[in-house]
Amino acid sequence: MNESSALIAQLRRAAIGSVTPADSPDPEAWLAQGLAPARLHEVFATEAVDAASATGFALAMTLAAGTTPLLWIRTEAAERQGGRLHATGLLELGLPADSLLLAVVADEGALLRTAADAARCAGLGAVLIESWGRAPGFDLTATRRLMLAAEASGVTVLSVRVGAQPVPSAAFTRWSVAAAPSAPLEWEAPGGPAFQVELLRRRGGAAGARWCVEWNRDGKNFTPVDPVHRAAPLSGAGLPLVADRAAAQHPPAPVRRAG
Repeated sequence: MNESSALIAQLRRAAIGSVTPADSPDPEAWLAQGLAPARLHEVFATEAVDAASATGFALAMTLAAGTTPLLWIRTEAAERQGGRLHATGLLELGLPADSLLLAVVADEGALLRTAADAARCAGLGAVLIESWGRAPGFDLTATRRLMLAAEASGVTVLSVRVGAQPVPSAAFTRWSVAAAPSAPLEWEAPGGPAFQVELLRRRGGAAGARWCVEWNRDGKNFTPVDPVHRAAPLSGAGLPLVADRAAAQHPPAPVRRAG
């Protein structure tokens, strides 16, 4: 198996939560534990411009693992800052509208309470919690509650933190995600969504490795790419996960199904 094939296999195992020994001699083998089911995982976009990349990566990992239906919880402030979700963009990523339930809540306190209740609901496959800024409520105590709820129910919980710095938490893994250029396809059609990914923390194992990966919607898996030697990207190519931010100024329904 060549290096690229090995990395693809590791990323696929990461999506389904396969376990490899923590003391494996392969320095990348622990990535196979990256997205274990029934756990809390954190995905950070330290810059607001990478918000779509962080949420896109979290959604892709959810799709690769088959952990749907997905409940996406965000605050009204997050909807104003990030824009309303764009159903067509989500579909292009591979997420059907009938697999997503969106809840928009008033503030951070409501976000944490809703997330804690949702993490206990065994009928869900995954819960995505979107927060912007420092969000001090996501402390060690709150994240421990989310982790315990996820372990009890079997629901995978992803906390997407935008414009925030990592702080101590009970998360099983912590990722940092930024945008990467997409290579054009034939006739200069935009390529698949690409991400610069770093695994900052994995409980019980090593961390610090980085990858540049591209999401394959049809195969529901990641492909490693070489950001240096690949074809020049298209100017402005990207995946719209949100609609025009101006639309987010209108009051949203508290809970609604995307589509």
